[in-house]
Amino acid sequence: MHPVEEIRGEKSSKLNGKCILLCVTGSVAAVESFYLCRDLVRHGADVVPVMSEAATRIIHPDALEFASGHKPILSLTGGVEHVSFCGESNDKVDMVLVSPCTTNTLSKITLGICDNAVTACVVTALGSGIPVVVVPAMHLAMYKNPVTMKNLGLAEELNIHVVKPELTETKARIADRDEIVANVIRLLGLKDFAGKKVLVIAGASAEPLDDIRVLTNRSSGRMGVALAENVFERDGDVELWLGWSREKPPEYLRVKRFESVMDIHRMVEEGKAEGFDVIVLCAALANYLPEKHRGKIGSGKKELKIGFHEAPSIVDEIRRKHRNVFVVAFKAEESKVGLEEKAKAFLKEKGVDLVVANTLSSFGANESEVLIVDSKNEVYNAKGSKDVLAEVILSKIKKGVMFF
Repeated sequence: MHPVEEIRGEKSSKLNGKCILLCVTGSVAAVESFYLCRDLVRHGADVVPVMSEAATRIIHPDALEFASGHKPILSLTGGVEHVSFCGESNDKVDMVLVSPCTTNTLSKITLGICDNAVTACVVTALGSGIPVVVVPAMHLAMYKNPVTMKNLGLAEELNIHVVKPELTETKARIADRDEIVANVIRLLGLKDFAGKKVLVIAGASAEPLDDIRVLTNRSSGRMGVALAENVFERDGDVELWLGWSREKPPEYLRVKRFESVMDIHRMVEEGKAEGFDVIVLCAALANYLPEKHRGKIGSGKKELKIGFHEAPSIVDEIRRKHRNVFVVAFKAEESKVGLEEKAKAFLKEKGVDLVVANTLSSFGANESEVLIVDSKNEVYNAKGSKDVLAEVILSKIKKGVMFF
C-alpha cells in the first residue's frame, strides 16, 4: 500500500470516487502543488500529476509521485495519456486542474495549442466536456498585460473555471490552497444548493460598555464559518454576516461584519437580508444590552453598577420581515436536561422552520453535539466536528425546503 492511502479521506469524503488530473506548470508556485495534491487526497480524491518540462526544474517529479501515489506524466507516449485520461472514454478523469497556470500555458490553452503533456490534456478535456480549472500565478505586470486579461476572458468563454490570484504590489500570487480545494469541491460535489441564496449570521456580538470596553461571549464563530463554507462547496450563493470571531473566514466568502446586536438590527431594517431563500442565525447574540458610558469608565471605583435593557430579538425581526424565507435558529442551553422540549417550544414560539439546539459545552469546542428539530417536530441528533455538523444541518435544510 502506498503511504498516500494513510491520509486519503482524512479531512472529508467530499471528493470520494473523483479522479483529478493535476497539471503543474513552470511557475515558482509549483512548489505549492505538493501540498495541494495532499489536500485533495485528504478529501478523498485520486490525483494524477502531469508536469510540464519547466515544472520539473522547480519541483522534482518524485515529490509529486510521493504526494499522489502516481508517477507523474512528463510527456506523451504510446499510451496516449491525453486520450486515455481526458478523451471519450469510460474511465476518464472528473476534472483537469492546472495549478499553477503560467501566462504561457494560459495563452496556449486559449489558442488550442497542445505542445506538451499539460496543454494536450487540457485541449482534449475541453473537447470531451471534462471540467477544467486554471489557477493563475505570475508577476503582476504579466497578469495585467492586456493579452493576459483577454485570455482570461477567453478562458471563461470556453467554460474554464478561473480561480483568481491574490494581487499584491508585485505579484499575482496563487490563490490560497483552501480556496482552490473549495472550488474543486464546488464543481465536483453535491450542487444541491445551486441557485439558492443563503445568509449565515454568525459569531459573537460585542456590546459597548464605554468607548473602549465591550461585553461579549465565548462563541468562536466556527460553526457559522463552516456552514458558509459548506454552502459555497454545495454551489450555493452564500453571504456571511460575522461578528466577533476567532475564526478567519476564507477570502472567497462574501463577508459583512457586525459588532453589536443593534448593528444586525439596522442591517435587517435596511433590507440587507432581502432576497435570500434561507437565513441561518447561529450567532451568539446578547439578550441584554448594557447602558453605554460616554468616554472611558475610570479606574479606582470600589463598586461599579451597570444597567441593562432587553435587546431586540433578531429572530423575531427576521421572521416578521421575511415570512417566505426558510429560517434556521440556534438555541443554547446550560445542559441536555429538557433540551428537546425547550427546542420544540422555541421553534413554536418564534415560528422558525428549524432549530439547532446545543449546550454551553459546544462554545469554542472543536467537536460538538447538537439536537435538530424541524417544523414537523421530528428530532435528529448529530455529533462531530463543526464541518460535519454543517453538512448535517444543510441536509436537513434541504429536506425541509420545498423549492429544492
